[in-house]
Amino acid sequence: MTRPYPLLFEPVYQSYLWGGDWIARHYGRDLPPGCYAESWEVSDRAEGESIVRNGPWQGQRLSDLLHAHSEMLLGAALDRFPLLIKLIDAQQTLSLQVHPNDATAAQYGGEAKTEMWYVLDATAEACVYAGWNRAVNAQQVRAAIADGSLQDLLQVVPVKAGDAILMHGGYVHAIGAGCRLLEVQQNSNTTYRLYDWGRVGADGQPRPLHIEDGLCVLDWQVMPTVRTTPRRIGFMGANELWDILRTEYFRIEELRVHEEWPSAHDGRTCQILFVSDGKITLAYEGGQLEIVAGTSCLIPAALTNYTLTTGDAAKVIRIMPPAQPGR
Repeated sequence: MTRPYPLLFEPVYQSYLWGGDWIARHYGRDLPPGCYAESWEVSDRAEGESIVRNGPWQGQRLSDLLHAHSEMLLGAALDRFPLLIKLIDAQQTLSLQVHPNDATAAQYGGEAKTEMWYVLDATAEACVYAGWNRAVNAQQVRAAIADGSLQDLLQVVPVKAGDAILMHGGYVHAIGAGCRLLEVQQNSNTTYRLYDWGRVGADGQPRPLHIEDGLCVLDWQVMPTVRTTPRRIGFMGANELWDILRTEYFRIEELRVHEEWPSAHDGRTCQILFVSDGKITLAYEGGQLEIVAGTSCLIPAALTNYTLTTGDAAKVIRIMPPAQPGR
């Protein structure tokens, strides 16, 4: 039987019309010229599935591994990987959209999606549109969509590198031009497009809207502040541990690595590491991996001890799904 080891995956690229080439340029990925709006880093979805690119399981699909080794990988017998992890390059502003939450997905269908955006890079004018700036109703929203004034009802939140934005299912939102993000979300691809800023697609036609579906799942209240910044919660020698965000769906931390960092966990869930800056060596029982900036790595739940080292300094975003009850 294959022993657990850190998994690297082939990125799955999505070429939506609002994307650019920042992902390829910034992280030195060897890609032909083109539009790379999203890089799906860890994905258990048929429309863009992760394929292992290292070790004994090289070439295997994540979904197949989960069917065969769910408890080894996730700490529990789950049907699928609970998260979808992406890089996003918004050269243009995305459509204004909404996703169901757990309750409205159960009531109206679709998949629930709460998501978090961690800002890796941003232009000076970058912002996100995050919720209403006043109490509104369906009639007002329909009228604003029709006359092109919907932007006047939205909160505009300026962002910079290091900010984190939490968007619960039901919150109306759009990622603004100039945002380069790490997105962590529930494993969902249900999106209702409410408004597209008068834009047309590659065929010269407006892209479809999903207004009535979106109105069913919208949260109509004015949202609280959604932007946070990391908070330092501990030291390990010269190393620093920063808390980014905790929700019922995921916990996200930043590891600022300057020297050897032994890491141990209880095996109740997996961990995903994204190296945002620098380069690390990940040593584990049975081997080691060199992981460069822009790379995502899944640490199986059964691999409870590993060590990070770096030649200079590195930043690592650590993502953890919730532990499963009874484990």
